[in-house]
Amino acid sequence: MTDTPAQAAPPPQVWPALRARDARALIRFLVDAFGFEETVVYGEGDRVDHAELAWPPGGGIMLGSLPEGAGATGPLSPGSFAGYVVTDQPDALCARARAAGAEITSDPHDTDYGSRDFSAADPEGNHWSFGTYRGAPRTG
Repeated sequence: MTDTPAQAAPPPQVWPALRARDARALIRFLVDAFGFEETVVYGEGDRVDHAELAWPPGGGIMLGSLPEGAGATGPLSPGSFAGYVVTDQPDALCARARAAGAEITSDPHDTDYGSRDFSAADPEGNHWSFGTYRGAPRTG
């Protein structure tokens, strides 16, 4: 009998959640424009009860349709999300997003803290920032 090495647990990740008026269209946009990978989508017809889109280097987002009859206000109202996503190729990703019809709200630029960033809005009005900044080193 041979011993198999134990699988290391994946590092903890943050998975923000958002709502959409047209979740299926938003999923297509996020895959085509930004390169998220569709992992799972539950729901019937135009309704999305739960979807997960993975970000290839790690983590991802969860999203779903705005429940029927729900008001469009609150912490998960469509268009209220903003997030920063780490990428090693912000210029190429910006070009991809622009070609897919994303509204580029800030062209690629160098920041005073050493990152290369750009920003875009999706069709639901959510604000996405992408860049090379991986966060400050952790201590302790």
